[in-house]
Parts: sequence; C-alpha cells; structure tokens
Amino acid sequence: MKEGIHPDYKETTITCVCGSVIETRSTKKDIKIEICASCHPFMTGKQKILDTAGRVEKFKKKYGTTAQAVPAKKKTAKA
Repeated sequence: MKEGIHPDYKETTITCVCGSVIETRSTKKDIKIEICASCHPFMTGKQKILDTAGRVEKFKKKYGTTAQAVPAKKKTAKA
C-alpha cells in the first residue's frame, strides 16, 4: 500500500437508538444509527404486513370473490 493516500482505520463504536452498542473498526470515529439488528422488526419477528391501500378489497370488488364454484367442463364421447 502506498503511504499517505489511505484514510486512518481506527477503533469505533456504533450506537443505536435502542441502546445497542457495537465495537468495530472504521474510518469514522463514533457512529450513531437509528435501526440495528437488535431492534429491526424483520429480525425481531415483530414485522406486520398491512394492507393500507385496500388492495385485497379492491381485487375482490373488481373480480368477485373466489368462493364461487367454477362449473366443470363436460367430457364429450368420441365415436
């Protein structure tokens, strides 16, 4: 590596708003983040899937419900 062209790589702490602290190395000193693996909804299993736009209701209104039976096709006998 050439001397004088690379940034300093030093010990740093990453602090999340939930209180989690991670010790690592970086070119920046102290890093503050809003979401980490400890508090992210996907990682904690508390993820909610919301139908805020009403897509399911819109689909049912447009195409009807799927509970209606579809008539079976009749087999034709070939001679």
